[in-house]
Amino acid sequence: MPTYEYECVNCNKTFEVFQKITDEPLKACPKCHKKIHRLIGGGSGIIFKGSGFYATDYRKSGKESQKSPSCPASKQGCSACPHSK
Repeated sequence: MPTYEYECVNCNKTFEVFQKITDEPLKACPKCHKKIHRLIGGGSGIIFKGSGFYATDYRKSGKESQKSPSCPASKQGCSACPHSK
């Protein structure tokens, strides 16, 4: 369900309400019971919570993720970096 933000014309209280798209907009402030209007929202963003998305969907397998970084200087006989073993 979308979250709609409202502001009171009288007391300037702002608040959010979860409503269905088909629900009628609210008409009265819960604080002073005067007229309110719905604010234009910035849209919704995607929020990734927990450990599910990366760990289960697009992560490389354990063998690939444990490889040492490739170094162009790590050729046999090169002693330019620690990757030349």
